[in-house]
Formats: sequence, structure tokens, C-alpha cells
Amino acid sequence: MRRPSRPSTAAPASTAAPAFAPSARSQVPPFTVMSILGRVAELRAAGHDVVSLCAGEPGGGAPPAVDAAAAAVHASGCALTYTPALGLPELRAAVAGHYRRWYGLDVRPEQVAITTGSSGAFMLGFLAAFSPGDRVLLPRPGYPAYRNILTALGVEVVDVDVDAGTRYQPTVAHLEAALAEGPVAGLVLASPANPTGTMVSAAELAELARWCEERGVRLVSDEIYHGIVHTDGEGLGACAWRTSRTALVVSSFSKYWGMPGWRLGWMLMPDDLAAAVDGLAGSVALCPPAAAQEAAVHAFSEESYAFCAEQAGGFTATRGVVLAALPRLGWADAAPADGAFYLWARLAPGMLAEFGSAVGYCAALLEEAGVALTPGDDFDAVHGPESVRLSFAAGPDALHEALERIAAWHAARGLA
Repeated sequence: MRRPSRPSTAAPASTAAPAFAPSARSQVPPFTVMSILGRVAELRAAGHDVVSLCAGEPGGGAPPAVDAAAAAVHASGCALTYTPALGLPELRAAVAGHYRRWYGLDVRPEQVAITTGSSGAFMLGFLAAFSPGDRVLLPRPGYPAYRNILTALGVEVVDVDVDAGTRYQPTVAHLEAALAEGPVAGLVLASPANPTGTMVSAAELAELARWCEERGVRLVSDEIYHGIVHTDGEGLGACAWRTSRTALVVSSFSKYWGMPGWRLGWMLMPDDLAAAVDGLAGSVALCPPAAAQEAAVHAFSEESYAFCAEQAGGFTATRGVVLAALPRLGWADAAPADGAFYLWARLAPGMLAEFGSAVGYCAALLEEAGVALTPGDDFDAVHGPESVRLSFAAGPDALHEALERIAAWHAARGLA
């Protein structure tokens, strides 16, 4: 007797492979500086002599006391284990003491979160402070990672178009205009700023901080370039916590302390965000690098403060060289560069006519003259294609060589 056939359980043959694609939130552009650094590495590996002025990497390195402490950590043979999620207690206490020393502020160690670079602080801070759909104000031009992280988190970025008229910094009038168009959840402010190097005064920062606190707007104050200040009267830079303890303050060991590759930063956490940041930190990164934390305690020694102050003085001297060279370079509308180690300027019309944009100009300069600058597109989608950022963090020798090459290349190209 013939048995009845069983129905097939096999899935029907697919005529097309399943479609896989990156998430919508991940569609942010790569940071141009990192792409340029990759090309610099390729050219150097091929034997070309390249002077790189595209990245904000101080050329002097970490304070000797920090280097010595790191060597001792690795020579000790002790296992490097996880630290608490918000950092070693002794390092959090040292950062709190730094705020008493520089700003006269009483900061409790438990209000300090040690992070994996300032980038880690921005990620944790933005996650803790903002929800998807919130509107957050960003001055433009500005550091592109702010926009990219916020966009990836589903936050609506609202450009605040700043220019030379307000020294490339936002004013209360800018904020009022943005608020009139819709609710505002946050403002990201950098002083000194990247890419312009401009600063708000202590009085201006206090006014902006009060405006934010009174309207329930979370101020995120990027203070990573504090200590690298070139203008008289501004001291080391003003801290937002002098006015508002609802602000989230971000800083880093990368700039003043010359430790970019150590990947250590910190933030001052408003009390209402501390639990959220603590919970997130243990999941996002478990903890910052343990050896770097142990060594970084020595960044706050008298020896290290003296070393870093000398390095910062060198940046001020190098800034003077850059500003004096502007007539030879033929760039226009340079930002005043109050602090940090950047020059932001607009290319001359002839340069734009020759190369089409700052991207074309910088690419040709790198390939033909061996000098790496950063085109402005990342920092300002509107005016950036006409602008360049020069970093003088690499030191005077690299800067002098680069300026000579740029001037000679301009002359050879008929751009002088």
C-alpha cells in the first residue's frame, strides 16, 4: 500500500539574497583628518618627506613624570585589571584638586568621571543628557564629532551659524533665535574652539550658562584646550561650573598635557546625571585604560604643571609665527586664534578658482609639496569648502618647514 506523501518542510528557494545594510543612524561621514593622516602614512611609507599640520597632536609628548610612571607600571609585573567604571579614585581626586588649583572651584571627586578620551566623555554625556528627537544647538564651524555622535544617537542637530562678527562664538541672541523656532534641549560650546581657536570671555560664558540654566537647556562645555590660551586677560580659560553646576564640563589629557594617544579624558557630572553616566560607563567601555590612569595621576604634579606651561608658551610663540606668515600665504579672514593651536582661514579667490574647493587645494598641496592641512568641509558644510585649518601643534620646526613649502608652492603655481 502506498503511503501518502508528507508535505515538504523545506523553505522555498530564494531568488535573491537577503538585503543587509548599515543602520540609518550610522550614516555619518568619516572624520577627514583621519583620512588625511592615513594618506600621510602611505606617503611616508613610500619614502616621501611629509610635514603634517592636519591634526591637533601636540609634538612635545607627555610630561616626563607621566612617562616615568607609565614605565614603572609596566615594569612592575603587576596584572592590569579593570578599574572602577568612572576611573581610579586617586585620579578622580587629582582632577578635583586641579579645579581648586586652576579655577578656585570646590569639586568633589565623585563628581568627576574619567573617560576614554574626551570622545568617551561626549558619548557618555550625550547619552545621559539627551533623548532621540531632542534639538541640540551646535555653533558652525565646529568640531565634527559633536554632530556625528549626536546624529548617531537620534538627536536633531541645529546649526548656529557664527562668523567673524561674533568672533566665531554664539551669543544669547543666537540662542534666542533658535529657541523661537522650537524647543531646545542642549547647547555644545567650545572655548577655545576647534577649528577657529576663538574663545568666549568669562563674562560671556557666564551669560550663556545662565541663559541655559534658566531655560532648562543643558550646556555641554568643551574645555579641552584650557591652559593653551594666547590672549591677555583670559587666564587659562573660564570654567562653566563657576556659573552653573547643571552644565556638563568635558576636558582631556590630550592637549595641554600632550597625551592624545593615552586616550584619557574626563567630565564633571551634574548631580542629576551622575547615576546615568555611571550606569552607562560600565556598559560602554567597562573602564578607561588602567595603565594610562595610573600614570596620569602624575600629570598633576608640580613638575608636570611646569612642563606643560612651558609647552603652552611654545604654542603661543608658534602662533605668532603663523599670524606673521599670513600675508605670504595669501589666505584671508583668519580667525583670531585666541587659544588652542589652530588657524582657520579662507582661501583666496584665485586658489578656489584653481582647485575648485579647499578639498582640491589640500589634496594638491599634500601630493605636490608634502604638506598636510585639513580642508574645512568637516567643520562647516556651508562655508568650510572655502576654508582650511592649519594645526601648529607639531612644533616650530615642522611649522617653519611647512610655511616655506607652502609659500614656494604658491609661487610655483602662480598663486602668490
